[in-house]
Amino acid sequence: MAQRPEQEASLVQQTDPAALALSSSEEFFASAKAVVLASAEDESAVLRASSIGIALGAPVLLTGADAEDLEAELLRLGVRTLIPVGAVDLDGIDLTSLNVQPDPGDTDGLTDLVGQHLDTSFTDVQTPEAEEVTQSVAGLERGQVYPAVDLDGHGGGQAPERSGHMPPLLPGEAAEGVHVLADGQDYQAVAVANSRAAGAKVAIVSGDPRSSVAEVSALGAPEAVVGYGTSYGDETTFAWQAATAATGDELPGGGQLVFDHKRYVALYGHPGTPRLGVLGEQGTAETIDLAADRAADYAELTDATVVPTLEVIVTVAAGSAGADGNYSTEFPAEDFVPLVEAAAEAGQYVVLDFQPGRSSFLDQVRQYEELLAYPNVGIALDPEWRLTDDQVPLEQIGSVGIREVNQVVDYLADFTQEHALPQKMVVLHQFQQQMIRNRADLDTSRSEVALLIHADGNGSPHDKRATWRNVRDDAPEGMHWGWKNFIDEDDPMLTPAQTYRIEPQPDYVSYQ
Repeated sequence: MAQRPEQEASLVQQTDPAALALSSSEEFFASAKAVVLASAEDESAVLRASSIGIALGAPVLLTGADAEDLEAELLRLGVRTLIPVGAVDLDGIDLTSLNVQPDPGDTDGLTDLVGQHLDTSFTDVQTPEAEEVTQSVAGLERGQVYPAVDLDGHGGGQAPERSGHMPPLLPGEAAEGVHVLADGQDYQAVAVANSRAAGAKVAIVSGDPRSSVAEVSALGAPEAVVGYGTSYGDETTFAWQAATAATGDELPGGGQLVFDHKRYVALYGHPGTPRLGVLGEQGTAETIDLAADRAADYAELTDATVVPTLEVIVTVAAGSAGADGNYSTEFPAEDFVPLVEAAAEAGQYVVLDFQPGRSSFLDQVRQYEELLAYPNVGIALDPEWRLTDDQVPLEQIGSVGIREVNQVVDYLADFTQEHALPQKMVVLHQFQQQMIRNRADLDTSRSEVALLIHADGNGSPHDKRATWRNVRDDAPEGMHWGWKNFIDEDDPMLTPAQTYRIEPQPDYVSYQ
């Protein structure tokens, strides 16, 4: 079973441009023979300095930093050439050991400067105008991916063959294998430029990296990842979310977040058992086709992507105690592998449904790790069939305490994070308030999973809407909602259009 890839991660959340410029040089440059200097107050100079820094493969520093910090950073970098861009205030900085170059105000000036450090084949370096720098250096447009700087075929972190006597600007492999995620704020322009100059690959994404899986995974497999910005949460959260996004594994319907512009329409039942639901009334291939047809009925009713789904009962409440005495039949996980893989190939999601009898939900869910390792597999807990030690099925409506539900949530969230899997759906079936005791204490903090309460009431549309209102009353904030249509028991069964007129519109509709 795959584990989350090991990679170093750091998160830099300064919002001061000068402080962030220092941080980015500290992150990437062990030594630099030239440094570009500009005033943090001069936006045009900052953008132009960023461009020159990329062209030279050198860090950019801003004079908005404390003079002592700036001087200390210059000394640490072992700077030989300081390139001031625009009007910069150098008061308080000891320049006696530095060769201060004039502002290269034209392409020829920059060409000459580059020629002092690099092979003559690099003397055609151009500096883009400020508007172009905003797009190619600051990268303010969400979803854009910026490769490591490439000077005529050479990566920014690698020194080309040189005929001159100057040492390389960078120590050879300064940022090889390093990926940078920035959330696209103006103040990050220099940090992004420094990252690219050092040879790092950059993607501009905001918030949860899993919501931009295509952009993050396009960078390849990182050895380390650095984040710039305040939208990523804390460093621990950023680390596992970035590692997950880097895998490139996507859910059916795209992305790594369950309800990101997606809704689900499901067939419910147990394979080969028609009496438990429509899913069991035909073979695997026909089930896949039927799920696709059901989802297609909803596609024109929403702007979201409608994902065909199979809700498969993997542990079935039993009328007899069985060998283990728990009144639940646990079918082997391997029995469901062909169905899960067929669904994955067809772009369909699978929800494993648990009817635990006298067992616990956590004990049963753990038995199906082989299936949970698939990116397109989530779970459903059905408290109707959760019994105490003196109960048997069909004599009462079962229930579960919120502590047991939260144990499952924590287990599945940890499993998902450990194996760098896309977010997993957790469905909680309910048609009476008592079925989930102390529901207000449901743990909604784990972003590795997406929680949904599924209203299971059957009967007339009036009765079903009453159940819907009852189940939704005093629900935890931020819940997603599911609705079940019973093909034989509802009188009449709602059409797709009628189902999607329910308020709030269900994120998940199942057919039994």
